[in-house]
Amino acid sequence: MTDLYISADIESDGPIPGEFSMLSFGFAVAGSFDGESFAPEPDRATFYRELQPISERFDPDALRVSGLDRNRLATEGAEPAAAMADAAAWVDEQASGDRRPVMVAYPAVFDWMFLHWYFVRFGGGSPFGHSRCLDIKTMYQQKAQVTLGKATKRHMPRRLMSSRAHTHHALDDAIEQAQLFANVWEWPGLRD
Repeated sequence: MTDLYISADIESDGPIPGEFSMLSFGFAVAGSFDGESFAPEPDRATFYRELQPISERFDPDALRVSGLDRNRLATEGAEPAAAMADAAAWVDEQASGDRRPVMVAYPAVFDWMFLHWYFVRFGGGSPFGHSRCLDIKTMYQQKAQVTLGKATKRHMPRRLMSSRAHTHHALDDAIEQAQLFANVWEWPGLRD
């Protein structure tokens, strides 16, 4: 099977799912790998949704980061079950044939935590299974041979960075991370 890498980014109103809400998420196809060659595809296909909050609890600082309005989303955002069903269908469509979807993010732990929880809670299961996720930060850390604390965008060579700005809009950031993923994948690192 070929791995299909889908860059993901989420915006939330707090640090953990369930007690707090995922307010938006975006996906962007980043590329594919058949076991021999990597094919970058950072502008091929995208998906974006804004969701209704699931909890009354929120962190004002988290809301300031995304700039999303919880009151607007309460009436205009997608119902979580519908949003996750649409997202799963989109992932399945992108991964048709012999392509297996793998989520990528920078760093993956936060985005994966929310997306996996929402897919399981509202969709009955994740199109990424329980573990098909790659962390771009760890990929860079290993190739650069630096400590995790130095595996930040601030320390990365400029040629690895995306040409897009990090805006804290989930779709913009998913596209930015798709480009970063492709650049880090193709970078030989410091070992060569």
